[in-house]
Amino acid sequence: MSSTRDLSIPPVIKTSKPDTELATFAAGCFWSVELVFQRKHGVLQTQVGYTGGSKAEPTYKEVCAGSTGHAEAVRLEYDPKKISYNTLLTAFWNKHNPTQGNRQGNDLGSQYRSAIFYHSED
Repeated sequence: MSSTRDLSIPPVIKTSKPDTELATFAAGCFWSVELVFQRKHGVLQTQVGYTGGSKAEPTYKEVCAGSTGHAEAVRLEYDPKKISYNTLLTAFWNKHNPTQGNRQGNDLGSQYRSAIFYHSED
């Protein structure tokens, strides 16, 4: 489990409203992780992508080969007045098994590792 700054996912989403925050979580295949967060009241938008690696804009093949160090991740914008960061963390921990290392279920590879990426020092 790691915690680093989210710099790799192209910034398709940014905070769209005043007083919203961004969070990025990696917990295995990003499609199922994204769905969990999309269903949370207070999450305004989501974006899947790769982050935590050494190459800008890696391809799917490069990430799957394990040569870039990226993880599949979900960036989300949320309203902290409607959903707390702790509630998001609870959803993150409930979605996956962080003890599996570089895998989640049948998905195997370093891109499926657990990680939390931050956007600000707060």
